[in-house]
Amino acid sequence: MRFLATDEQEAFAEAVDELVQDHGGAAVAQQWASGDHTAGLALWHSFGELGLAGLRVAEAEGGLGGSAADLAIVFERLGYHAAPGPYLESVALLPRLVDDEARSALIGDGAIATASVEGLAPAALDPDIATHRFAIGDGWIAPAVEFERIESLAPVRRLGRLVPGARTDLDVDQLAAALDEAALASAAMLLGAGERLLAEAVGYAKIREQFGKPIGEYQSLKHQLADVRVALSFARPLIWSAATTFDSSTRARDVSAAKIAAGDAARLAARTSLQVHGAIGYTAEHQLGLWVTLVPALASVWGTAAYHRARVARSILSA
Repeated sequence: MRFLATDEQEAFAEAVDELVQDHGGAAVAQQWASGDHTAGLALWHSFGELGLAGLRVAEAEGGLGGSAADLAIVFERLGYHAAPGPYLESVALLPRLVDDEARSALIGDGAIATASVEGLAPAALDPDIATHRFAIGDGWIAPAVEFERIESLAPVRRLGRLVPGARTDLDVDQLAAALDEAALASAAMLLGAGERLLAEAVGYAKIREQFGKPIGEYQSLKHQLADVRVALSFARPLIWSAATTFDSSTRARDVSAAKIAAGDAARLAARTSLQVHGAIGYTAEHQLGLWVTLVPALASVWGTAAYHRARVARSILSA
């Protein structure tokens, strides 16, 4: 079992990084959070040209035919940059659930799809800029006829409650696989966000001085940062394992274990990074807030920690 990215996967990840940087880096997410979608929509269009929308769509249907591991690679980078927009819904969730005509439209140029899922993600992300909106429930999917804006913990995640229209039945196994794919993508995003928070903390610890020397030289701070490094490094192989065994009978257990570990590690990274930055980290102007607020928001959707721990427990007890 290979737990390392291939050359092709690393190249795709680098392409994601370059596109985000070319469009402004963290400023894209900051502008999106303030209500200015210009840079974010330009980035979405560029990702569309890269083929990201069809990452998990078969080549015969016009997609890239990527694996679950490809998905994890890409969404880690999206989390690292706090890339705004319903990428998870468009790329990981919906392609499995919509019909052929809708799938072709979703991977077309300019399409932006979002969705809500009863119990797991009750509010849809960015319904105001989406061209396609879907409400999903227990065994059904429906196009949304309207939405109501609601407040979000993370400014970069602009949410709305969808009102479903006519419902279409879904295959139970197909729905379960799509929801697990969304949970895997969210775990990868949490890992990427955690890595960015650690990088920001380490970088700041090298330049912020106290009592005549950088705070990063103090042993207690080194221990805190090392704890974050360990937590993230332990979460990564769980995500890789879930991705490489996604089509096996252990999918649900493996995805849940990955989501739990990534959520715990990212929360630790957020708390530690905020402490390292001190008062400056609490200001709305500092970009650290993008990830500090994104992490708890992502950890609570696509299955809370309690939900995923229960799934792991059921798997163990039924073995």
